Amino acid sequence: MNKKPELLAPAGDLEKLKIALIYGADAVYFGGEVFSLRAGAGNLSIPEIEEGCAFAHSLNKRLYMAVNVFAHNNDIGGLINYLESIKHIPIDGFIVSDPGVISIMKQVLPDAELHLSTQSNTTNWASAAFWHSMGIKRIVTARELSFDEIKEIRSRCPDTLEIEAFVHGAMCISYSGRCLLSNFMTNRDANRGACSHPCRWKYALVEEQRPGEYIAVDEDERGTYFFNSKDLCMIRNIPDLVEAGISSLKIEGRMKSIFYVAVVVGAYRKAIDAYFDDPENYSFKEEWFDELTKVSHRYFTTGFYYNKPDDSGQNYGSSSYIKEYTFLGIVKAYDEDTGFAIVEQRNKIVVGDAIEVFGPGADCFEQTVTEMFDEKTGEAIDAAPHAQQIIRIKMDNKVGENFMLRKANSK
Repeated sequence: MNKKPELLAPAGDLEKLKIALIYGADAVYFGGEVFSLRAGAGNLSIPEIEEGCAFAHSLNKRLYMAVNVFAHNNDIGGLINYLESIKHIPIDGFIVSDPGVISIMKQVLPDAELHLSTQSNTTNWASAAFWHSMGIKRIVTARELSFDEIKEIRSRCPDTLEIEAFVHGAMCISYSGRCLLSNFMTNRDANRGACSHPCRWKYALVEEQRPGEYIAVDEDERGTYFFNSKDLCMIRNIPDLVEAGISSLKIEGRMKSIFYVAVVVGAYRKAIDAYFDDPENYSFKEEWFDELTKVSHRYFTTGFYYNKPDDSGQNYGSSSYIKEYTFLGIVKAYDEDTGFAIVEQRNKIVVGDAIEVFGPGADCFEQTVTEMFDEKTGEAIDAAPHAQQIIRIKMDNKVGENFMLRKANSK
């Protein structure tokens, strides 16, 4: 049987980094304040990278830094200076794309473990073997590969080469994220971390000689989201991912919330662990998939893993997220004697709310908010409407730090 794969989670900032690890990720990937491909994420300052690295290592977990921009000439000097400024931090690996960046990385950080980004479009075993010979420890495969293609890469490359693949999150319409559309339309370069996501916009087709005359692309003749992919979701397919020899199962979403990170990581953690606890008798539990639907998401697809997607892999009607639950707050402390939890509010909470409470490694439970107090004044309150208000809530069951509260939205 293949080795248990790493569960790799996104960390858009220090809080998300810690939550991902607490909820069961084996490793996280993040960007610094420069030279990663998510300029819109919070990203980490150098002191935060130091703190995040120490936190991860205290849990015997790993931290990978994205330095996967396609650098221009005027980036090189700053890149060298930045790498010099972080060389003292024991980061476990660096995600890279550009051969020039790889060369500079080897000069400044000669002992660094290098992972080749999906941006480099590794689609065959010969390319994978080449990059491994250049010192790359891990290949993040192109999103466009099938299981059969990944298996062939695994069988024809040295065992010392690891394979990482995306298993959950947004899918880019362009080849493994190599996109010029954002740069052309908004002067924001997707390959330098500033994508404006024009693939999610609504389009209509107009022929040059017929200005103003919209041509039907789909049922809606006024326009359609014909670049708009469904989100990838492979939680039902853990055995196939393992059988393909994938070393690391990667969740997309450095710009998503801590609620998203906690729920998605928690669900995949349960599915992976259940499979490895008893592979022969493994049975997928629908509750794991149901968890994933409780965070903002699009409709789901299995991407290219089983076959090339047809029109069923696209959502032509809307680029909007499906949002059936609202994240209410995160537990900061719990008093077993009184049964009250200190909660940092993230959205309005009202006495009488029917809520769900879940935590790392714990089953979700339901309850009604019956008592609530303002932590600063000690006064009983009926509602907590203020952003990040600190309150005390009576809990029906024992909870712990970093448990989360949510409620179903009205239909």
